[in-house]
Amino acid sequence: MKVLFDDLSASCSKMTTKLYSTSFSLGIHFLNQKFHAPIYGIYGFVRLADEIVDSFHEYDKKYLMDKIRIDTVEAIRDRISINPILNSFQEVVHRYSIEWELVDTFLRSMEMDLMKSEHTPDSYNQYILGSAEVVGLMCLRVFSEGNEVIYNELKPFAMKLGAAFQKVNFLRDLQADYLYLGRTYFPGVNFDHFSDKDKQVIQQEIEADFDQALIGIKKLPTGARRGVYLAYFYYKKLFLIIKKTPPEKVMTARIRIPDYNKIGLMFQSLLRHQFDLL
Repeated sequence: MKVLFDDLSASCSKMTTKLYSTSFSLGIHFLNQKFHAPIYGIYGFVRLADEIVDSFHEYDKKYLMDKIRIDTVEAIRDRISINPILNSFQEVVHRYSIEWELVDTFLRSMEMDLMKSEHTPDSYNQYILGSAEVVGLMCLRVFSEGNEVIYNELKPFAMKLGAAFQKVNFLRDLQADYLYLGRTYFPGVNFDHFSDKDKQVIQQEIEADFDQALIGIKKLPTGARRGVYLAYFYYKKLFLIIKKTPPEKVMTARIRIPDYNKIGLMFQSLLRHQFDLL
């Protein structure tokens, strides 16, 4: 029976999430149980595509991205894939009516990483939309459980949360993106001479995204709010650390929060949520 393979597929997406992201794994753990599998399914799919453009340097990335696009289309069309992660993802797409437009926009941003080394303001906004904002909307489709009123009300806030997470990742990963992958995401910035002024402009943009995102988090359904706030709380703390870090150090070291500190942040966020101190 296919149910056994579906269980295996869900387990693969869960394992992928836990292996690649302790912060998102913690956030998912504190969602209502009914949201665990679908959010793992979304993260597994996103990580699969992202890994192609970020890690598979000794392989033909263009071929692999073309293949994952074809395989994703077929998985959604046929409601099955022998790739367990795609099989898990297609099930989420159908159960929560995730539009192809969101999936296609995400894949287009991943494909941009194969060609773009620098971004204009327009291509930067398009990349953020596809790589982060639509992922937030996929998750919101799950959290709203078919309620179009909730989805439409929270849509702009979910997009801002995704954007904030992605831009923090850009700052955190400047060294790897610029020095090793030859990418610069923030338009108009000379990263050979990354200045405090440049950094402050980027930080103001991220702070505005976080402020808007928090408004939406407070309005999330109860079963989703605690886990999403935990992810928000973690990323906000990481951002505050980056804010205090000089530009030259941001360019030469990957800023991170040690795992043992993440547990403390988890308890802080849960207490703030419990006592409505968001």
